Amino acid sequence: MMIASSLLSSLPGLRHAFFTREGGVSEGIYESLNGGLGSNDDPAHVAENRRRMANALRVKPSHFLTVYQVHSPDVAIVSEPWRTEERPHADALVTRTPGLAIGITTADCGPVLFADPEARVIGAAHAGWKGALSGVIEATIEAMETLGARKADMRAAIGPLIRQPSYEVGAEFVERFTAKDATNARYFVASTRADHAMFDLAGYIRARLARAGIAAIDDVGLDTYADPRFFSYRRTTHRAEPDYGRNIHALVLD
Repeated sequence: MMIASSLLSSLPGLRHAFFTREGGVSEGIYESLNGGLGSNDDPAHVAENRRRMANALRVKPSHFLTVYQVHSPDVAIVSEPWRTEERPHADALVTRTPGLAIGITTADCGPVLFADPEARVIGAAHAGWKGALSGVIEATIEAMETLGARKADMRAAIGPLIRQPSYEVGAEFVERFTAKDATNARYFVASTRADHAMFDLAGYIRARLARAGIAAIDDVGLDTYADPRFFSYRRTTHRAEPDYGRNIHALVLD
């Protein structure tokens, strides 16, 4: 049900989880721990799945928070719970409030969990290619700094995401990245198909973290497309399924 980062696990006063799709009540294509509020799954099943995840992190279900994600660099600073229908449109959350579990949902995009154990500030970022390219990682770090965190004390863990062997993209995708920075070409290798390439999203995220000044970085190294323990938008697309579940990744201060 849960995957942990060894880096974050070593920090006192912090609980975290990269949740798998195992251990829930959803059925069919959503089997079984679907946390996606935006999916077409039975809302009662999603609510029960999220309750189980909240319980795993030892928080109240009302304190297990995710945002309405829009593939942006926008960050929500969290100090108290919100109702589901009032959740902000953003792609990252930061807090220094104990007992609030902040999380993001993915189905191939990159989850990044942050912690400054000295300032006791945490963050969670949804870093798909759009968000990573537009600066969601740097925006999360900046928001944490407004709460008293320091880059020198921050740790970051990259969770399960679609890995380079599974992530084929077209020429226009490569051009978008290289137009932004010519050195981004290093995150692509040739595909077996003409005018296509394989993209290293994890490597790109790690480089953005390092360039932003984060020295302590962990990566769990798991591929959501290749590993059936995780929901994958691309796998669903290739199977022509009508919808897909969402993985949740979250952390909380004691």
